Amino acid sequence: MARILVIDDDDRIRDVFRQILENAGYEVEDACDGHEGVRLYKEKNIDLVITDILMPGMSGLETILELRFASPDVKVIAISGGDHIAPEYYLNVIKNLDTMCELKKPISSQDLLSAVGALVSKE
Repeated sequence: MARILVIDDDDRIRDVFRQILENAGYEVEDACDGHEGVRLYKEKNIDLVITDILMPGMSGLETILELRFASPDVKVIAISGGDHIAPEYYLNVIKNLDTMCELKKPISSQDLLSAVGALVSKE
């Protein structure tokens, strides 16, 4: 069964993603910031990371760079709802980091599961 790490500073996003992913048969770990996410990634056998881009402390960009340093083959889905700048701006910047997928918030459960399913198997 694939294990997915969700990194987002918004508790509601983490809870909703956990529910959607667990109902679809995935194991889920979650972290409220990039520092905790990187630590969990190094400690657990994680198959895929879903990370928000805009977070206090360690940003999603920094998180992805740190994850790539730890494991160059890490699979990453970057998500963003933007702030005063449209989310597409941040997601376009992230594409240069060779993320596997970029999704704009709000994210439907179907879009989330499609992106995850394309990158990992449940076995």
